[in-house]
Amino acid sequence: MTQPSFASGTDTAFQIDVHHNEYLPQDGQIVDTIVTITASGEGLPSAAAGAVSTAQVIMVDCSGSMGYPATKMSEATRATATAIDTLREGVPFAVVAGTHNAYLVYPPGGHVRMVPANPQTRAEAKAAVSRLRADGGTAMSHWLDLANRLFASQPADIRHAILLTDGKNESESPADLARVLDECEGRFVCDSRGIGQGWIAEELMKISSTLLGEADGLEDVSELPATFRAMTETAMGKAAADVSLRVWTPASATIRFLKQAFPQVEDLTARRVEVSPRIGDYPTGAWGAESRDYHLSVEVASAAVGDELLAARVSLVSHDQRLAERLVLAKWTDDVVLSTRINPQVAHYTGQEEMASLLREGVAAMQAGDEEVATAKLGRARKIALESGHTDTAKLVERVADVVDEPTGTVRLKKKEDVDGGIEEIIKVRSVKTTRVKRQAE
Repeated sequence: MTQPSFASGTDTAFQIDVHHNEYLPQDGQIVDTIVTITASGEGLPSAAAGAVSTAQVIMVDCSGSMGYPATKMSEATRATATAIDTLREGVPFAVVAGTHNAYLVYPPGGHVRMVPANPQTRAEAKAAVSRLRADGGTAMSHWLDLANRLFASQPADIRHAILLTDGKNESESPADLARVLDECEGRFVCDSRGIGQGWIAEELMKISSTLLGEADGLEDVSELPATFRAMTETAMGKAAADVSLRVWTPASATIRFLKQAFPQVEDLTARRVEVSPRIGDYPTGAWGAESRDYHLSVEVASAAVGDELLAARVSLVSHDQRLAERLVLAKWTDDVVLSTRINPQVAHYTGQEEMASLLREGVAAMQAGDEEVATAKLGRARKIALESGHTDTAKLVERVADVVDEPTGTVRLKKKEDVDGGIEEIIKVRSVKTTRVKRQAE
């Protein structure tokens, strides 16, 4: 069943659709719903016209490993210059060099501040960035802390950061990074990228997950300038800030989980902010003209055949202003055909969530030397990837494992010397990226 809803008013910026099988069998209690939220460019305020303010911080890893090979640092500086050129006129920005500490590359003067983008500041910033050199360790908490202070010095509606690294967070404890991430949560969005062979997928995924960004890895450093341009263009196109998904449930219901399902899997369940005992807000960050899917699972009290229940009310809110709303209904039936019908959207994303877990667990087993577990999980993950249209993911698995039997999905791990360095981390970081099911009549 699909139900659309548009925001009230003259500007229909947001639309909500819900996809689920509303029919439950006798004694059935689980209602799984895919919530599709679409932001329309026509109804959103114009970022380019200054209706919303934006600020950007670029954090560049300048640790010693960035100098080997030298192309890592040269491409990183070229990418940073590209991002600076991509900024809209007047957008405040700053560039941070990250090692075992963090320092402000631009603007100069030693004060924690940002400056608006214009021809002069762009030229000065690019000149400063061109002088970056690789030296020192890696302590990302210092980079993020400086970014947080920079954003506090220049408040903006949309606060976006880019973090680039080639190594693991070795100059501090995990607790240090976790503490600073807690301080930064809700303050800005951060997209992270890993290059080379020393970065750790889990660290970048933790940063981007906490800060509602996207993590990824690049095999070829020459891709950096285009990647930085794309991330900056996306940030410049954001037009609605601090948007939350608000879920109301009846007294007899419990939210099992709420996950972003597209464009990547992100569990938001633990990030609920209580509005009241029956209402909770889940952060979704900033929006441009885009569409995302969320998987909401609610457990309700069983009822008699023929009964109907409002299982949840899903709203999109920003600063307590309701932008759109849709109801999720449940009906009990003794018609087996109705109650056992599997909603294609729910089935599609459930499979991709399983695939994400299998990929991470399979690579971890491979790195730990457990060939039996690795082959079983990677083979199953590749099979799901092919069935769900994830051809790129299937090809990534084939970079570390040979296909032995296509019908069963059986694979055999390649020899370690035949596996390109860094590909395991790329598989893990991309495991959460999802594809959309082709919409069908329900």
